[in-house]
Formats: sequence, structure tokens, C-alpha cells
Amino acid sequence: MKINSQTLYWILLALLVLVPFQDFIYIVFMMKVLCFALFACAFNLLLGYTGLLSFGHAAFFGGASYITAHVCKEWGWTPELGILAGMFYAMVTGYLFGYLAIKRQGIYFAMITLALSQLIFFLALQMPFTYGEEGIQGVPRGFFLGIVDLSSDFALYYFVLAVFAIGFAIVLRTIHSPFGQVLKSIRENEPRAISLGYDVTKFKLLAFVISATLAGMAGSTKSLVFQLASLTDVHWHMSGEVVLMTILGGIGTILGPVVGASVVVGLQNYLAGIGSFSTIVLGAIFVICVLAFRRGIVGEVIELMRNKNAG
Repeated sequence: MKINSQTLYWILLALLVLVPFQDFIYIVFMMKVLCFALFACAFNLLLGYTGLLSFGHAAFFGGASYITAHVCKEWGWTPELGILAGMFYAMVTGYLFGYLAIKRQGIYFAMITLALSQLIFFLALQMPFTYGEEGIQGVPRGFFLGIVDLSSDFALYYFVLAVFAIGFAIVLRTIHSPFGQVLKSIRENEPRAISLGYDVTKFKLLAFVISATLAGMAGSTKSLVFQLASLTDVHWHMSGEVVLMTILGGIGTILGPVVGASVVVGLQNYLAGIGSFSTIVLGAIFVICVLAFRRGIVGEVIELMRNKNAG
């Protein structure tokens, strides 16, 4: 029996809804997976469907985390307003960064995004409201719409799942829209897209802004889950992690970033007990996976199914 993609998404959503009722799955771990899965999906929209490799997405993820943590802790904003504030920051910053970066291509584009991201890291380290290396701690989870108490992990899980579902739906709609088709044509053959009359610069900029905003959505949600915004979220290592998640899962596939984020977060969690050696083990696993799965995990599965159907 062949299952179409839409049915598959509904099945996965149903399985995620049932997670809190399973004894063998840690709810906080799953919330972390969902936050990073959304982050990877946002990044994949830029790399996998537009062909732009950014090394600065930590600026949107971590920066939005700080903004949400600050407005929720110091100003008493509700969690949904805090997330919207973080998304607004990411959208504005994404527009400014994108406007400067998309004037270049390839490695120059990547380096510009990395340099701009380091500026945000410096601001996060120096500005008074971020509390430097300590970060913003004890962020209140608050009440969703002033009614639902999110201090319970059970209630917060469904809030995080709803945020992920909204973000994933936006990515899905973008990919399958006429706008998404233009992005794919830019990725495949930019000169041809220009010859067809498309303003490639505007399309790239809009894709960058959407990707940055969704990355901010993920970072804001993470700050509520762990009640913390720290320099780790805005460090360039975070930009590298999301690249690995996307490549490992499968660039240009819809579920690839979700699978990649699940694998990376899972490995980090289960290898944490071996201390600093976990970095070496993770690196070795990534090298093996990249060599063995050239298209990523999901990409290889899709190719295997195509070959099976063709045969």
C-alpha cells in the first residue's frame, strides 16, 4: 500500500501527539528535538530549496532566544507574545543581513553571514540585558493566552508541538507554492531564472527573511523550554550544528531536517555521559554517515524507494 506524503505527515503528527503518554520517552528531550527540527527545517528552506549556504543562522536562533527571554522575564509578556517578539527581531535582522549578504554568492555569501552573526554574538556578550556569559536564567514559561499554565511539561509539550506544526506547515506551503517553484529554479539554474524575467535578488531576500523568522521562532521556543538564553545559542557552533542536521537528514527533502535534528540531538543526549570524548564520537559518526549516505538519510530512503518502484 502506497502512502502519499500528506498522509505520512498526519501519521507523524498523530505519533507526536501520543508522545507524552509513552513511559520510555523523556518529554523535555522531545521538546528539544522539536525546537531543533524547526530550526533545521527553516535552514533547509534556504539551503535545500534556494541553494544559499548560510553560516549565520545562530544569529536569528540565539538572538530571538534572548529577546523572548528578556520580554517574558523583565516585562512579563505572555509566551505567545514573547515568541512573536523573537520572530519580529529575527525577521528584521534577517532582512538586514540578507540585504547585505545576497549581493555575493558561494563562499563569499557564507562568510558574510558568518561575520554578521559574530556581531550578534559580540552584542550578546556585551549588552547589559543579556547578562554576558551567565545568560538570561529563570525565564518564566508563563500562561498561554493568560489561561493555560505552561509550567507543566505536559502542557508545554503540546504548546511546543503546536509551534512546530505551524512552522512546518509554513515551510511546506512555501515549498509547494509558485514562490517555492521559483526558488527551486534559482537553485538549479539562476541565469535561466533571470532570463525568464524573475527578480532573483528579491526572491532570495524573501527566502532569507522567511528562513530567519522561522529560525527565530525555534530559538524563542527553546528559551521557554529550558528557561534559559545563553551564548551557546548564538555561537557560530550553533550555525554549524544546523548545517550538519540538514546534511545528515537530507538537503532538499521535507522530512530530512526533522530526521537529522532527531539524530544529532539524540546522539548529543546519549553520548553526554562520556564527557569531552562525545565530540570525537559525534564527529566520527557524522563522517561515516556523510560518506555512506551521500543524499542524507531521508534522501537515500527516497532514492531506494524510487529504484524499487522502477524495478
